[in-house]
Amino acid sequence: MWLYLALGSAFLLGLYDVAKKHSVSKNSVLNVLLIATALSTVLLSPCFFIYKGTLSEHLALMLKAVIVTTAWISGMVGLKLLPITTASMIKASRPFFVVLLSILIFGERLNWQQWTGVGLALLSLTLLSLGSRSESGSPSYSKGVAAMVVSVVAGVGSALYDKVIMSTLQLHPLFVQSWSNFYIVICLALCIALRLLAGRRERTPLRWDWTLLLIAVLITAADMLYFVALHQEGALLSIISLIRRCAVIVTFAVGAIFFKEKKIKAKAFDLAILLAGMVFLLLGSR
Repeated sequence: MWLYLALGSAFLLGLYDVAKKHSVSKNSVLNVLLIATALSTVLLSPCFFIYKGTLSEHLALMLKAVIVTTAWISGMVGLKLLPITTASMIKASRPFFVVLLSILIFGERLNWQQWTGVGLALLSLTLLSLGSRSESGSPSYSKGVAAMVVSVVAGVGSALYDKVIMSTLQLHPLFVQSWSNFYIVICLALCIALRLLAGRRERTPLRWDWTLLLIAVLITAADMLYFVALHQEGALLSIISLIRRCAVIVTFAVGAIFFKEKKIKAKAFDLAILLAGMVFLLLGSR
């Protein structure tokens, strides 16, 4: 069951990345994140009255909020500066580190079919990353890549931390999702406040766009499926993380159609390898 939940989360994350790309073309990164996360928190607000939590549990979620905020801000900066296909490929390298650390830290064991799937997926993501180097003509490319690398590192930390708090503290998925969102909103508001106090006003005025609400709905649904999957008995963080990064398939498809990005045909072969890896993961996890 957790495998299909992870697949659903991956599909929604792909649409989420596309909506973010569209939104940051009209608004600043911090404004988009704050409004979308605040709307997501409103959607989850009934959970505040159901899941209270202890002080130690809330402190654990505050730390998670700081890690996630770092990953989101840097990831959005990278998405704003890079083509969506390039940004999504760099982001898709995250499972490589999660798989290694999950095996080293949590002692997770994969069967031969799952190892084959992991190998094919990592091969595909490596080829995709190598194929994007020819797109590095923009002066902002290096800054975008650096931002995405920071996002990947913080994202790996967040995934591993999720496994710890979900398994050791036995927290309910909706408690983690709702209160984490609340603390992320506070972190983002503090970032904007510090920016204003430093005299750095936003160059791009806030413009309401329907994608802000769409972003909130997509990330709420995607994270809900993710936390429920992680809460399932026998769920493997390494496999869930890898499946979620396959959101790159959705991102590529929409990027090719609506954003008219380059080298889509050359990347089709790499995506076919990624899909083959997904088949092996499905077979090995049945």
